[in-house]
Amino acid sequence: MKLQRKGTRHSHRGVIGVESAIVMIAFVIVAAALAFVVLNMGFATSQKAKTTIIAGLGEASSSMQLSGKVTGVGCTSDSGESGCATSPKLNATAFPIKVTSGGEAVDLDVAITAIKYLSNSVEYDDIYAGPITGAEYRSLSLAFTQATAETGAAFDDFNSSHPITGEVASPNTSAFIYWSVQSNTNSILDQGEHAIVAIAYKSGDRPASLDKIRVEIIVATGASLTVERQVPVITTQVVDLG
Repeated sequence: MKLQRKGTRHSHRGVIGVESAIVMIAFVIVAAALAFVVLNMGFATSQKAKTTIIAGLGEASSSMQLSGKVTGVGCTSDSGESGCATSPKLNATAFPIKVTSGGEAVDLDVAITAIKYLSNSVEYDDIYAGPITGAEYRSLSLAFTQATAETGAAFDDFNSSHPITGEVASPNTSAFIYWSVQSNTNSILDQGEHAIVAIAYKSGDRPASLDKIRVEIIVATGASLTVERQVPVITTQVVDLG
């Protein structure tokens, strides 16, 4: 039989303290791991949301804007196309465009860009023949002269027509884009560059006074640029559409 001195007793408090510490450390480690997972998922979700928001804003806003007045080429006599003396019409229109301040460059290649045209009487989903990028052109007349010289099949509608000089109207309503200010010779509209959307109308599609015309430039990314104008009374060859 074991004897125990008077005034002494067994104690396990030291062992219990170590066990409690081990359990607490385990809880801390598990909690830290779970917190890391939660934070990591939160950061990933936030980044995904940020990317989605930025992409959505990019798609909702257009990277292009008008850079000046829209003009038209008035037909007021019968020298080229009959009927203009009694009912003046527009042979062509020009829409100056540029990249918005802080906007991204826009690729205007015919493979990924479309130009939609609507008026009081006609609607075309795509009249875009393509860009003319070889040089800058100081006037709409020079640009149409170049369009008649383009060899691509998409420009065949311009081969025998010149709306500025009053020759026969284009066989189909068709559009092209040329540059008046250019930093390179590709189809991308960059910051600082200025381009013009030129539309030539076939005889039956030519807008008359008080007609409404609407043009939509539909690009691969970003919102389309829509321009709507009402044709004023046509009395001169150069018509200001505002």
